[in-house]
Amino acid sequence: MALILTSFIGCTLLVLAFAFYRSRKVSKTTSDGFFLGGRSLTCGVIGAGLLLCNLSATHFVGMTGDVYVTNMSTIGWEVSAAICLVIVALFLLPRYLKQGITTIPDFLEERYDRGTKILVSIIFILGYLFNMLPITLYAGSVTLNQIFNIPGLFGLSYEAGVWVLVIAIGIIGCVYALFGGLKVVAVADTFNGLLLVIGGLLVPIFGLLAIGDGNIGTGLVNMVNNAPLKLNSIGSKSDLLPFATTFTGMGLVVLYFWGTDQAIIQRGLAAVSLKEGQKGVIFAGTLKLITPLVLMVPGLIAFAYYGSGISNRDIIYPKLVNDVMPLPLVGIFVAAMFGAVLSTFSGVLNSTITLFAVNIYKPFCKKEIPEQQVVTAGKRFGLIIALLSMVVAPFIMYAPQGLYTHLQTINGFTNVPILTVIVMGYLNKRAPAFAAKISLVFFVSMYGILLFLVKLPLHYLHISAILFVICCTFMYICSKVKPRKTDFVLKNSQVVNIQPWKYRYEASIILVAAMACVYILLSKAGLAKEGGADGITVIWILVAFGTTAILGFIVKKIVTPWEMRFYDSGTVIKEESYVK
Repeated sequence: MALILTSFIGCTLLVLAFAFYRSRKVSKTTSDGFFLGGRSLTCGVIGAGLLLCNLSATHFVGMTGDVYVTNMSTIGWEVSAAICLVIVALFLLPRYLKQGITTIPDFLEERYDRGTKILVSIIFILGYLFNMLPITLYAGSVTLNQIFNIPGLFGLSYEAGVWVLVIAIGIIGCVYALFGGLKVVAVADTFNGLLLVIGGLLVPIFGLLAIGDGNIGTGLVNMVNNAPLKLNSIGSKSDLLPFATTFTGMGLVVLYFWGTDQAIIQRGLAAVSLKEGQKGVIFAGTLKLITPLVLMVPGLIAFAYYGSGISNRDIIYPKLVNDVMPLPLVGIFVAAMFGAVLSTFSGVLNSTITLFAVNIYKPFCKKEIPEQQVVTAGKRFGLIIALLSMVVAPFIMYAPQGLYTHLQTINGFTNVPILTVIVMGYLNKRAPAFAAKISLVFFVSMYGILLFLVKLPLHYLHISAILFVICCTFMYICSKVKPRKTDFVLKNSQVVNIQPWKYRYEASIILVAAMACVYILLSKAGLAKEGGADGITVIWILVAFGTTAILGFIVKKIVTPWEMRFYDSGTVIKEESYVK
């Protein structure tokens, strides 16, 4: 235990010192400096930051537990991110950077009005307070609790151990978010990302060695043969994530998460240029295709290693780490996991501070105030939010449907409603502000009624998709019956260079084709069928890759002329004219 603790503390302090050192020259007293890292992020930092802000102990604990209990149907949350990140890179990010926004609600103010901006900011903050922040703290506490055996060391109950670790993680996360700003968080993401990828890959490696009597190949065969149906990613109606939801609510949720969630897209908003931003976003999509190796394969290994006798799915992952990995590596890996928890917590907290300071506090001040005062007010609000989230977090242990499913269900109150008004804001230039406000209130209230009071016999993602269509239709009708007075025109703020990446389409096509191949490999046409993958599986994969590539190049030919009109509308200006 002493060896684990030593390596854990050493790695954690090293990352913290490195992050603060690398960000020492970025101003912490201005909005751009504290909230967007001085708009200085490059593709590698953006890609790692996007992944790390998303990839936390919630995923490791929740998705491993889901696979252990059911199958790989929840892989859709990971691999479908590839196509959504392509949409972000090609469509949303260019518009965000052209407008030079600091927060997503900044766009909504210009597109609709200040009331819509404030309403969406409040929805964001409430979602972070009651879901994202607490669940990140809880998942991290479960992992550390299991590995360090806090109840046994200090004579506490399991519940008390969770409370102690939630508070400890929350305090350290506050140091990152309140004293470092986005630049510190982003630099720490890059370092932690490397450790997490290495450590995350070591867990299945040592797990396969454990179930294969020291031979990885034997362990792999044992894992596949032990329960081949668990390798199926094409979920049925009874699974946690039915495959049909890919084409309804899940696609919308994933697009919201990567393209409009403030805590995630803030990395893209901080890009030094559109070219770097697009490369970073597509790089993140590539990383998402390999995350099932570290998030879901451990669930298959655990089922082969322990059998089906563990009732609490949330302890599966940390238990496996503790049982199969060498002690020094456990400490280093837990430090990386701890870093991922801090990255998610501090990243979301930084976004909460940004939303409050820029969109609520500053507009309500009656006079012009110094930038430092705005940042200070945001920090104070962030401290209150952090403390409240620490109070909420331990109660998540009583969620009946599992950690990750709980997260996504509650997210339904905020994700697709916000996506609806953003999508209609870009696609329909005449939709009025009152239609956006009515849609937001209607969506949030009806989602709660249909999910918890009426309890329709529909998956919650199908409910989100139905409400999305209803609200989009309502906003379209309003744009015809009582439109805004003038068409919305997206202005070029000339904050960063928005010349696009030359190979954005080619990289996007390869990424989407690879996503299709992953689904085929992990289906009853691939590894999940009796006898495993064979020559027919290879043919299916080649056909899927080729068909997707052909369709991608057709779409490129159709979209490029329309896209270039966007880039040619006053965007080619001299480099020295950009605001730094």
